[in-house]
Amino acid sequence: MQNVAQVMDFNSIEEQPALKKRGRIQIDNVSLVFGTGKQANIAVQETSLDIEPGEFVCILGPSGCGKSTLLNSVAGYVTPTTGEVLVDGEPVVEPGPDRGMVFQQYSLLPWKTTFDNIALGPSLCGDVEATRTAEYFLDMVGLTKYRNHYPAELSGGMQQRVGIARALATNPSVLLMDEPFGALDAQTRLVMQESLLEVWSEFGTTVLFVTHDVDESVFLADRIIVMSASPGKVVAEFDNPLPRPRSPDMSTRKDYIEIKQKCLEVIRSESLRAFELQNA
Repeated sequence: MQNVAQVMDFNSIEEQPALKKRGRIQIDNVSLVFGTGKQANIAVQETSLDIEPGEFVCILGPSGCGKSTLLNSVAGYVTPTTGEVLVDGEPVVEPGPDRGMVFQQYSLLPWKTTFDNIALGPSLCGDVEATRTAEYFLDMVGLTKYRNHYPAELSGGMQQRVGIARALATNPSVLLMDEPFGALDAQTRLVMQESLLEVWSEFGTTVLFVTHDVDESVFLADRIIVMSASPGKVVAEFDNPLPRPRSPDMSTRKDYIEIKQKCLEVIRSESLRAFELQNA
């Protein structure tokens, strides 16, 4: 595979060291409320979070805790009721190419080929090298031989690889991922996790990753944020002591088991509370 600097000279991290500092996320006392009066639903309550450039952060929490809603506020899909979200010091008011998004559902355009799905973002952003950019990312996710295939002709894992390539092709400072591997089988999920870490280590893009899988968060993250039952807010935060690069056999390490147990204890407590609230 060619070096990124050879293919994307205009985005070369080596030639533009300042790019390493891109991708700071600041969530400042954010609440997200839907509806009004007695019908109001507080999805996220007074939540603050500071993510450093290049950091890989996973958000864990019980179902319905607002973790995806919080992620959507960083993407610009929803506007905080109170508080604000900033990326690189700029308030988030709408979606933008500085924030790439990968969804759990396979969100590729079904009438476009693999190549065209990846090239679309750079083209819309005015990238004069959109073709070369798409070719680079197509190669990066190992799908060059499938460049002319349509989404319906690809497996779920392949479609998500295209989704990751498409999200990175606009050179975002932040990559947002909403349970992107949740619909995959266990073996494919593990392969995708390793592939994601390889891409992340090459580009150093800030990643904010929502998941319900404790093992996934421990394997991927520098830091794990645990949210409470609804209304969602941060109730625990764990720095991940596992060294990099990561490999699946780390799951038997003492430090892996210890941080997993800490996460499970909080998740179990919050899941039980969520169940009680639903049946109150």
